[in-house]
Amino acid sequence: MSDYQEPYCCFDASQYTGTPDTEPVKAPVDVPGIIAGLDRLNNGGREADGMAYLEQWLAVCREKGDWRAELTVLSELLGQYRRRNEREKGIRTVNEALELLRAHHMGNTVSGATILLNAATTMKCFRLAEESIPVFRHAARVYAEHLDPLDYRFAGLYNNMALSYADIGEAENAEKYYRAAIRVLEHCPSPQNDIAATWCNLAELYEKADPEDPRIDSSLENAWENLNDPSLPRDGYHAFTISKCAPTFDHFGYFLYAAELKKRAKEIYEGA
Repeated sequence: MSDYQEPYCCFDASQYTGTPDTEPVKAPVDVPGIIAGLDRLNNGGREADGMAYLEQWLAVCREKGDWRAELTVLSELLGQYRRRNEREKGIRTVNEALELLRAHHMGNTVSGATILLNAATTMKCFRLAEESIPVFRHAARVYAEHLDPLDYRFAGLYNNMALSYADIGEAENAEKYYRAAIRVLEHCPSPQNDIAATWCNLAELYEKADPEDPRIDSSLENAWENLNDPSLPRDGYHAFTISKCAPTFDHFGYFLYAAELKKRAKEIYEGA
């Protein structure tokens, strides 16, 4: 496509300063309604439909001139494109979201930093891990200025930042941020899904350095224990999480664990 472009290779934090735009839009879009509709699709295992649904709403937001709703939809689309491995759309959407953040001076707000986090995660997903690190760092600085250190949003930041460090071979930094994510999650309500996913990531990190590292098995057992916590709701997010964790268990030869997780995810989606 002629309008396709890679994200900026050098993230310039000075472009994300200034007073945030607070002027109300003339025809605001029902963002909570959009998100509720997306949740229904995702909880039913209809992620491909969710992508098309958001793309339709993106056109509505632009038609009505609601840039705030547009930013929300762009951020949600980034997650959809990662799940569907839509690299070209994902990178284009990163650029569109960054441009809106710059234009409306949202880069030093918590909501803006969260979109930057999502953009950086998408960059990492599509083989731009090194370029994503400065974006993660900027989001971390903004969070540190505005949020409690144990705010749950730090867990997502640390986890995704760790993935980028792992991709560029900085295992020590990756482990540091994975463990920081777990420490934050331990103070959050119902954190077991995310803690389990982090332990799976740690198992894969340890394997890269030493396939015989005993921490691999202990990490997988920690993940399994969290996924089977009896207090954990068996909902759409649990199904999504165990679908991500099952391949890790398969990879390390935990075939019975993997089979149980796949069966559970199927039952949750079919019952949605």
